[in-house]
Parts: sequence; C-alpha cells; structure tokens
Amino acid sequence: MNPISVDIKDMLVNETSLNLTFATNLFIGMEPSQPDSCVTIYDTGGGPYQLTFDNTPYYVNSFQVRVRDNSYLDGWSRIHNIMTTLHGRGHVTINGALYELITCESGPSFLQRDELDRMYFIANFETQRKEA
Repeated sequence: MNPISVDIKDMLVNETSLNLTFATNLFIGMEPSQPDSCVTIYDTGGGPYQLTFDNTPYYVNSFQVRVRDNSYLDGWSRIHNIMTTLHGRGHVTINGALYELITCESGPSFLQRDELDRMYFIANFETQRKEA
C-alpha cells in the first residue's frame, strides 16, 4: 500500500476542477520555494490499526493539506474546494487501497504569512482504508 499522500495526490489530480498538476503546483512532503501558489500534502500518522473479523488490517491514517497563495481569498477558496472534494468521500478504490471514508477533522484554517507575505492555509483529514 502507498503512503496516503500518494493516493490523495492522485485523487486531487483526478478532480480536474481543482487545476492541480503533480510536481507543478501539487507536491508531497516538501514544499518548494516556487511557485507562490501551490498545494502540499503531508502524511501525519493516524490512529491505531484495527483488525476485522477475518484479521484483515484496517488502517486509520491522517494527512494534512497545506495551501500557499499570494492572495488570502484565492488561498482560502482553494483549501475550501479541496476540503469539499475530499470530505465525506468513501467507498473509493485507488492504487490498490479501498478508502471507506475520508473526513475533514479540522480546517480549513489560516495558518500564517511567510517572509514573502504569502498566506498559508491548512486542513487536516483522517481516512479509513484497507487493501482492496
């Protein structure tokens, strides 16, 4: 099974209305200094793994999406659209994993401005998944 960030990246890229392209304005684990407007996904752990009656591992994982933008309104709009796209999504198989449910646990929230006056917004998510 992939790190959750890889699967979420593919979900976001497949949602064409978000206009996200991996390694152009969508990144995993490390945010580059450019472009000013971008989205980065971070794996953040999760809860304890559960076992089902047939001893199949059931994973509770979490991740964070961070949006950076020069415009407060554009950044807020992007993180809100990502949250709307992911929150409540369930029964989806991607890259060999069955995602039973994705929920937004907190956010979207304004985080900070950086030294170049770019705005940062975050949303934190939890997933329930198992191998398909």
